[in-house]
Amino acid sequence: MGSRASTLLRDEEIDEIKKETGFSHSQITRLYSRFTSLDKGENGTLSREDFQRIPELAINPLGDRIINAFFPEGEDQVNFRGFMRTLAHFRPIEDNEKSKDSSNPEPLNSRSNKLLFAFRLYDLDKDDKISRDELLQVLRMMVGVNISDEQLGSIADRTIQEADQDGDCAISFSEFVKVLEKVDVEQKMSIRFLH
Repeated sequence: MGSRASTLLRDEEIDEIKKETGFSHSQITRLYSRFTSLDKGENGTLSREDFQRIPELAINPLGDRIINAFFPEGEDQVNFRGFMRTLAHFRPIEDNEKSKDSSNPEPLNSRSNKLLFAFRLYDLDKDDKISRDELLQVLRMMVGVNISDEQLGSIADRTIQEADQDGDCAISFSEFVKVLEKVDVEQKMSIRFLH
């Protein structure tokens, strides 16, 4: 199967994906193999239904939000390159990457890009702010019926009160970043890919 993956994926494509995402050649070919095994329509793209067959996403309370992150606005299919771009946010940052020169664009797995990815999971209406209602919806997804609406409301209110610096009763991206400045986002938003 690994040889099939490398024959369908041209070396130029692999090189472009390597530059864009930071994944190694072997990681790309192995992830391509996984991608094609998920591609039930065998058309070179994945649908939301294909993602829902992944057990880890099916049981994750934020699974639908994570799946949505793979699809550009208005799209219902994602190709391999888009799939890899989204996965790159979860690629661990290696020590040798932290000191790269500033002429290169910021890698997809940088701290700020990881934070932006996480922020977008909460910003359901895409208005660049996390409102109390959006925070409540995500909290409800995460805890289910284990906590009362009153308790959830209290958590949401306290979170916004602590994070909101400009008094608009919402959390902007810069406020989100400030709240998480001491959190090891690089570690928490990393998946070890096929080592």
